[in-house]
Amino acid sequence: MEIRPATRGDHEQIRAVARETWHDTYDELDAETIDETIDEWYGDDFLETALSKPGTAFIVAEVDSAERDSASGRTTSDDGEIVGFAHGVVTAEEGDVLRLSVHPDHQGEGTGTALYERLREDLRDFNMKRMRAIDLASNEGGREFYEAHGFEPTDEDEVEIGGEQHREVVYTLEL
Repeated sequence: MEIRPATRGDHEQIRAVARETWHDTYDELDAETIDETIDEWYGDDFLETALSKPGTAFIVAEVDSAERDSASGRTTSDDGEIVGFAHGVVTAEEGDVLRLSVHPDHQGEGTGTALYERLREDLRDFNMKRMRAIDLASNEGGREFYEAHGFEPTDEDEVEIGGEQHREVVYTLEL
């Protein structure tokens, strides 16, 4: 697995990972709402801004066909499948994990941890003193992941998705 900066050519695969992950994770959202949200939150304009904005890091986890074949048992002829991504930004001394997704077929393999560690390293270059991560409160796996990496729940907020309000949790890690 290679962790590398995302590029313009990665947009479709990033959306595909986001879509599969959301459909697998957020049971309280219907399929149409998830698809509309992915199209909005991961559209080309958003991704282009995320790739070029100062103080931002956007990275992907990519596996080659040999890794993919041994992990999943699938036969494939193409190389370079993106199986996860992370997006973070630093404002003043605080870094925010805006997105961290790993395709459901690759969860539990250390991909999320590798992405998180590289994102943290990249954002530290901007002199951050604390990190925050925000996720829907319903994501038990997300809570377990962030708490396992030293984050603590510190606040709650709401986000509108599909015209409805959903509770989200803010996790904070002092560095």
